[in-house]
Amino acid sequence: MSVAPPDATTAPGRVGSSTLRPDGVPKTKGAFAYASDLQDERMLWGATVRAPLARARITRLDIAPALAIVGVHAVLTAEDVPGLNAMGQIVQDRPVLAENEVTYWGQPIAVVAAEDRETARRAADAVIVEYGELEPITDLVEGHERGLVFREHKARRGDPEAHGEVAVEGYYEVGTQDQAPLGTEAGIAFPDTEGGVDVYAVSQWIHVDHEQIVDCLGLRPEQVRVHPAGMGGAFGSREDLSLQVHLCMLALHTGRPVRMVYDRQESFASHVHRHAARMWYRHEADRDGRLVRVEARVLLDAGAYTETSPAVLNNAVYFAVGPYQCPNVFAEGYAVQTNNPPSGAMRGFGAVQSCFAYEAQMDRLAVELDMDPVELRLLNALETGDRLATTGQLIEEPLPTRAVIEAVRSLPVDADRPGNDPLGLPGGTGLTTPPNSVVRGVGFAVGIKNLAFSEGFDDYADARVVLTAAGVEVHTAAIEVGQGMVTILQQIARTVLGVDQVAVIFDDTSLIGSAGSTSASRQTQMAGGAVYRAAARVREEALRRADGDDLTGAGVWRDGTVVATLEELCGSDPIEHEVRYRHIETAEPDEDGQGSPHVDFSVAAHRAIVDVDPELGLVKLVRIDSAQDVGRALNPQSIIGQIEGGTMQGVGLAVMEELVLDRGRVLNANFTDYLLPTFLDAPPVQSVIVEEPGSWGPFGAKGFSELPTISSTPAVVAAIRAATGKALTRVPVRPEHIVGIE
Repeated sequence: MSVAPPDATTAPGRVGSSTLRPDGVPKTKGAFAYASDLQDERMLWGATVRAPLARARITRLDIAPALAIVGVHAVLTAEDVPGLNAMGQIVQDRPVLAENEVTYWGQPIAVVAAEDRETARRAADAVIVEYGELEPITDLVEGHERGLVFREHKARRGDPEAHGEVAVEGYYEVGTQDQAPLGTEAGIAFPDTEGGVDVYAVSQWIHVDHEQIVDCLGLRPEQVRVHPAGMGGAFGSREDLSLQVHLCMLALHTGRPVRMVYDRQESFASHVHRHAARMWYRHEADRDGRLVRVEARVLLDAGAYTETSPAVLNNAVYFAVGPYQCPNVFAEGYAVQTNNPPSGAMRGFGAVQSCFAYEAQMDRLAVELDMDPVELRLLNALETGDRLATTGQLIEEPLPTRAVIEAVRSLPVDADRPGNDPLGLPGGTGLTTPPNSVVRGVGFAVGIKNLAFSEGFDDYADARVVLTAAGVEVHTAAIEVGQGMVTILQQIARTVLGVDQVAVIFDDTSLIGSAGSTSASRQTQMAGGAVYRAAARVREEALRRADGDDLTGAGVWRDGTVVATLEELCGSDPIEHEVRYRHIETAEPDEDGQGSPHVDFSVAAHRAIVDVDPELGLVKLVRIDSAQDVGRALNPQSIIGQIEGGTMQGVGLAVMEELVLDRGRVLNANFTDYLLPTFLDAPPVQSVIVEEPGSWGPFGAKGFSELPTISSTPAVVAAIRAATGKALTRVPVRPEHIVGIE
């Protein structure tokens, strides 16, 4: 079933054009309804009692002082969880409320509901909790040595006796990065009159939330309805439950709507973070630079509970070699349990940590071979028809690795030297660095990641398309987290049906089937693919009803004449089709990690230019260029925005973003001390869109938005290495790493 794409220059709002977002104006004006804006005149406010220690026994829990406060309607503990006191996408092991022991800083112990927010907060503070502190396990290596492992994964391929003539090896470390979405966790729950509940809260996958909430509440599935809610960013932080069950418990207990909005510190405590990592690598190549053997060991800090760590670990191992060919690979990885805050999904999903290590190794190998690092990457580049180095999977879809490398290399490398403007200097307006002390460096990196769910997971998306006299309705449970998916679904429907008036309606779990998670760079291909197919069926039926050969907003045409208007065609009988779209079948790998666990891949490359003050260790990012494999560009402006935003997230990990932990406690759980790149840190970004349409995304499109975060971090660090000559094996790079005073 195919639909010819329109000419982007003559079809505004259709596929290929830079269509404006329908939510852009209300967000700019402050009129968009975020989850934190939802309220009801009868609502109560909820608040959470959280553990101040990373590991301790609960020796006393007394809720009486809180219940005595005027205006308090409920104080609930683990004893009040009506169903399963455990949550989790993969393994249900994280308590809804801690019972006898706390195992990470910020773990919820009790929840309260009161007439107003201040009273709820005072009541939470009044709950008496006494602890017997236990020694936390916070060191990743110690946890691994003790055998505290959630998941072990290996990828073994090729000849164990094969070796190259040139070898380099090294240890690498990645700190804990936070997703830092601008909007905090928020939501509201409404009890119905029959013992059920409706909940509106930030989420990336309302149907998997629904499954867990039903289990925790001990209700029938039809008694719980989970609704999409507006949110200000996600990046993986909304994949796991936060306040949903707490809201429902309080609403059902009090019989009134209950609202929660976390402050920034509580947000840091409530969601998962990027896994800290420690990695060892050895690369071996022949004298010409072709990879012969790669060995890798990856340790990821999963924190206290499983969350999505098994899947993140698998990705880290699957992409341990990166977008390169290598016949002999021996990689292993471990998701280690500690008493640090739980880790889980974050943009890049395991591929970020591996990319930092393998790209550093490629640069080391280039030095050892006295070879240009870009030429080394081109020589070993993975392309269509090759096999993924770790799993042996045949690459059947377009994978333009060489094209993205060449696209970045061809961009001009010239950038202005710092002049009289202090903002152009490392240290900025601190006036610490005279221009003649600045050292410039250029770095390059390439990244790869899978698209959609893997390892035999039944990945599908439901969508319903309805043609009415007023236009088109697209119904979906796919979550718009701010990435612009609403625009893409509109463009696909407009292009297939030829009707400009398209409304995207985000249904709750009772009205439509799952669209899967807004993660894994999958919704363009999955939700978009479902909309494409549902719209095509609607089109076919419209043409059949009116015996026509074309459809537009004017109606059905035959031989250049309108034979039925939309009102005549479906005014009393809308045309409706719902589709469940599944992607190409994947399979679990064998015990050596071999097989075809992925459906598709995407690649990207970055080149960074930095200026460094080597005496003070200050870094100024001068510019960063990128090329991105997107399949077919459905909305070029949206793609550029994703590349720029994702690139800056990678820049943050490279030079500033890290949770600072002390015995498992987060010391910088606020936007004053958790440093994020600002506009002053953002350099010019030149992006090249590389189009090689694939076979299974709508109009040949691919998901892509995780890739800019993956390769930007190692590119920036490579540039700092080039400027300083330092090994720089840990991110984020801090001034003390550059000046050597650690």
